Amino acid sequence: MTAATTPQVPVEPSIHSAKPCAIVIFGAAGDLTKRLLLPALYNLKVNNLLPQEFAIIGVAHTSMSQDDFRRKLSQDIHEFATVPIEDRLWQPLEQRLYYLAGEFQSADTYHQLQDLLTQVDRECGTQGNYLFYLATASNFFCDIITQLGASGLVREDNNQWRRVIIEKPFGHDLDSARTLNKSISAVLEEKQIYRIDHYLGKETVQNILVFRFGNGLFEPIWNREHIDRVQITVAETVGVEGRGNFYEGTGALRDMVQNHLFQLLAMTAMEPPISFSADEVRDEKSKLLKSIIPFTAETVQTHTVRGQYDAGTVKDTQVPAYRSESRVASDSTTETYAALKLNIDNWRWAGVPFYLRTGKRLAQRVTEIAIQFKQVPSLLFRNTSIDRLTPNFLTIRIQPKEGIHLQFGAKVPGPAMTMDAVEMNFCYNDRFGKIPSTGYETLLYDCMIGDATLFQRSDNVELGWKVVSPILEAWATSSENLTTYTAGSFGPLTADDLLIRDGWQWLPIHP
Repeated sequence: MTAATTPQVPVEPSIHSAKPCAIVIFGAAGDLTKRLLLPALYNLKVNNLLPQEFAIIGVAHTSMSQDDFRRKLSQDIHEFATVPIEDRLWQPLEQRLYYLAGEFQSADTYHQLQDLLTQVDRECGTQGNYLFYLATASNFFCDIITQLGASGLVREDNNQWRRVIIEKPFGHDLDSARTLNKSISAVLEEKQIYRIDHYLGKETVQNILVFRFGNGLFEPIWNREHIDRVQITVAETVGVEGRGNFYEGTGALRDMVQNHLFQLLAMTAMEPPISFSADEVRDEKSKLLKSIIPFTAETVQTHTVRGQYDAGTVKDTQVPAYRSESRVASDSTTETYAALKLNIDNWRWAGVPFYLRTGKRLAQRVTEIAIQFKQVPSLLFRNTSIDRLTPNFLTIRIQPKEGIHLQFGAKVPGPAMTMDAVEMNFCYNDRFGKIPSTGYETLLYDCMIGDATLFQRSDNVELGWKVVSPILEAWATSSENLTTYTAGSFGPLTADDLLIRDGWQWLPIHP
């Protein structure tokens, strides 16, 4: 008899606080700082991941004293924190808040910043390690980085590191992304640049890699031999939320597809990297994006759908049409919904269609990846009462109700051979408990420790723009295929036709 063995529970590796550093937030008077960055930094403090030798320097146009800045952020953290604020944790952090009012284009601002950072190094022990966060409008990116370079603030000497986080949008199209990359690379090395996409800060997005490559059950069938199609949905119930000016020049394709959806696509479809080092993961993402069959003028017509929401009801509330929103043109042709069919021409995915869709003012807020597996032969069940086999599909829910859902067929109890769909559900909150998070904690911590795995590299960004460029060009020359959809629906009927032509329908959104 063989003695029973006790299963070994994996031990989580020890995670240490980051090394001493100061974070400089350009645009510190804005919403991003108070709603997301400050609560995220406080959560890192709660979990002992911030160094003791740490400081926050806010830089903005707004005229404000340092004491006023501290009072403002103290009010903000009590309003927007994801956990109760403890004075013993907040007060030491509050005393390490500094502020500088200045124009982002002015060299004098950076001379003052240099003096302030020297003071902070002396008072807080930050040792000359600086993280610059560009929480500003994208038109300031080049100006800020150019001035940082001219002032010497991003020069790395004496084992001191200097890194820059850049928020999206990273360019407006392929040409502007290339220009921006060129301007930035003239000042910074690629290892200093952290192009942030907050979707990659979500635990469920990071879990895609663990789910795929950490389980022998799924990776062997994660290919064209076993998968019929893949569906990626990012649906929002909100409209443009007073950002009509911004959205008029952006639209759903630029705002969501070439960054968020392509990141989900890459995580779902890329080949296994040889390690989880930043460049190995990003190399595989680049290979995947290069494998997407380019759009032509003809396939834009047959493989893409764009829509714009009309008036309707969302969550029992009447909402206006997009063209009636504030600061939106009455004859606007900007799309608030985009759907497309992609084909990936490599050994793993050739012949498997990928359907992507995203939109505003839809019936339900949800981000998920649904994988439809191929139907098994039905010959075995021909002489039974089973007239159709239950389809197998796997859904990875990113938000809300984060988890994984698997549907398969099972025999209904009784003498007859009948089948029904049954479901297995894994819910993050049920298993691990609800972890208060803004989604920025992991990204900020990774930047402090120099791990760029979850950040986009320049080639990743440009490849994403390269895929959507033919679509943007075709849509810019004609508004004929712009269709409307009722707010509170799941988008235009033409998006259904995208799949019906292939003999399918959108997989149901898992409740």
